[in-house]
Amino acid sequence: MLFRQLFDKTSSTYTYLLASRAGGEALLIDPVYEQTGRYLKLLEELDLKLVKVVDTHIHADHVSAMGTLRDATRCVTVMGEQSPADVVSLRVRDMDPLTIEGIRLTALHTPGHTSESYSFLMDDRVFTGDTLLIRGTGRTDFQNGDPYAQYHSLFERLLKLPEQTFVFPAHDYKGDTVSTIGEELRHNPRLQVKSAAEYAEIMNNLNLPNPAMMDVAVPENLKLGLRLEAQHRVPAVEVEELLTAWPPEGVTLVDIREEGERARFGVIPGSIHAPYGQFDQYCGHSGPLAGLAKDGRIVLYCAVGERSTLAVEIAGELGLRNVAHIPGGFSAWSRAGGAVERV
Repeated sequence: MLFRQLFDKTSSTYTYLLASRAGGEALLIDPVYEQTGRYLKLLEELDLKLVKVVDTHIHADHVSAMGTLRDATRCVTVMGEQSPADVVSLRVRDMDPLTIEGIRLTALHTPGHTSESYSFLMDDRVFTGDTLLIRGTGRTDFQNGDPYAQYHSLFERLLKLPEQTFVFPAHDYKGDTVSTIGEELRHNPRLQVKSAAEYAEIMNNLNLPNPAMMDVAVPENLKLGLRLEAQHRVPAVEVEELLTAWPPEGVTLVDIREEGERARFGVIPGSIHAPYGQFDQYCGHSGPLAGLAKDGRIVLYCAVGERSTLAVEIAGELGLRNVAHIPGGFSAWSRAGGAVERV
């Protein structure tokens, strides 16, 4: 496995790069906007294809690089389902798998620092965001923070992991790079409490100043997605147009979401599946979409329109014509009362 821990000095943020092999797919956790060029250079040097980028929560101390990395690499943006960010390609729930080639993470909803905070567990290590730090824990005094929720996230979730599990946090301000669950249980001063009330008493009296970047970072991180106006930069078919002449004649609907999303939410009736992660293979000369594009119109959809916007661009670059997408994706279809079929 390829594993890199990258550091942003200004915000003391750790970003993690994961891949199962050189030349394969890669995933980034908690990237920082100012470091975008560094990430892209490292991906090129290691011959990696960035396919997913994850933010553990809405950061208040730096602007996320999710948007710039999506624009540069057409990767999938990922956050927890509770995230207030306006557009995220893929929203995960507690205990959902998050996979790339050769790598599997498990999403753990660990609220407290913020209400949408997630940690991600992988084999012998856990990426804890700002929930569990090395000899500390994330503050709980803004962004719907809650010390009682954090106590539960710590003592009922993370600290129940095997003691040898490595802890990789989103920040460290002392120069430490890694710890273990066992070390934190024994040596983290904030964890030496006997009750949630005692923990809340500590957290409610930290009296910390707001992060210097908070007024800039939070608004920016809430609007990193491809909103509806940006989704119209490529050919589009509105939900209302489809519903007016349903079922549409001469149109093939193509669902580019992952299997887990389809099982959870259902699909638009009659649509075929071409997952975004392998979408270029479906568009090749011998791919199944190439013939369909010659015979009629292809309309793609994803969860909220972000991946489908990028997929239309990919299809065009590979020579496919008559390809459009549904702005707002399956969410817009569901809100408009479109039929849903379970798979």
